[in-house]
Amino acid sequence: MTDTILHRIVPTTALRQLDGGETPHVTNMELFFDLVYVFAIIQLSHYLLSHQTATGAMESVTLFAAVWWAWNYTAWATNWVNPDHHSGRTLMILLIACALAMAVAMPSAYTDKASLFAGAYVTMALVRAIYMALVFRGTRMGRNYAQLGCWSTFSSILWIAGAIVPEHRLTLWVVAVLIDYSAPYFGFWLPRIGATPMDTWPLRGLHLLERNQQVFIIALGESILLLGGLLTERELTPDVITASAIGFLMIVSLWWLYFVHATETGESRFSSASDHTRLARSGLAYAHGIMVCGAITMAVGIEEIVAHPSTAIHLPAVVIATAGPILFLVGGMLFFRVMAQRIPWIYGIAAMLLVALGFLASVLHLSGLIIGAGILLILLTVTTFMQLICERNG
Repeated sequence: MTDTILHRIVPTTALRQLDGGETPHVTNMELFFDLVYVFAIIQLSHYLLSHQTATGAMESVTLFAAVWWAWNYTAWATNWVNPDHHSGRTLMILLIACALAMAVAMPSAYTDKASLFAGAYVTMALVRAIYMALVFRGTRMGRNYAQLGCWSTFSSILWIAGAIVPEHRLTLWVVAVLIDYSAPYFGFWLPRIGATPMDTWPLRGLHLLERNQQVFIIALGESILLLGGLLTERELTPDVITASAIGFLMIVSLWWLYFVHATETGESRFSSASDHTRLARSGLAYAHGIMVCGAITMAVGIEEIVAHPSTAIHLPAVVIATAGPILFLVGGMLFFRVMAQRIPWIYGIAAMLLVALGFLASVLHLSGLIIGAGILLILLTVTTFMQLICERNG
């Protein structure tokens, strides 16, 4: 009886049927899932825009960590489950609903909608882990996902506790994030059971890399949306037009560094390597997440630059404006370290120059136009240098 029910709800035929080294193709259902993240990223950027304090920054980072991990684990799941199968499609629709609930709750996640945010995240995590454990039943992957589900249960207790206890909400949620993010590095270790070795997760890295490229485009799109929305409301003075052009070129520079250099490196490594799981965990789940966070933060920074082209921008806005590209570069260094066994030294120098620029901007009370021009100059220098290296290496 139980087997019959499981066969109808979570049939093993819902798993992708791939031959040899075939790469799973990205389905329309996966792209549909990403549509929710267009809204979620808008909510994230607006939260940071309206909470420019140290506490607000920590709250924003925690919200991003939850949103990113929910997307990341779903992308991994669709590496094995076919989203076009009726069972996989049902799972994806449920996950889309949970992601939408998280996005809706985000502006008030630390006040009256904390339960909605935490409840949606927890539901998403547990349902996905349980489904995957059942669809892989009787295999090592089923055991892997069962152990992942146990770790998700541990963190879920803290997510729910944070929703119930407002005075300790941020602390509890930060600890919950640390548990979620450390779980893969501990191999989802459990007493008497042990860890799940990386070679027991038969990942197809090129599929996951493509999924990460798609979510990065969404993050860059938020910069376009904020910039375009601001320009429709502002008088197009020479200063505003100049600042907008600088902001647009900053977006182009990030696109160029990511799609012309970083992803080509990733595609080359995944095409030739056999340890896809290790590469995906370090290079995509973690390093790529930092790059996406940087792109979202830069969107807020561009908004501040264009909003104050000829006047000094306040310290929190200076920090945000420089933190976005710094986060991207730090994530990029980690990505190249994993994918190419090297760190582009120009990235490190650029990050230090951005820190120096932020310090000078706060001391000298520089205008948004000057700060934006400085950031753009640094990004263009990195882009040009990387392009020259690429051409020299053929």
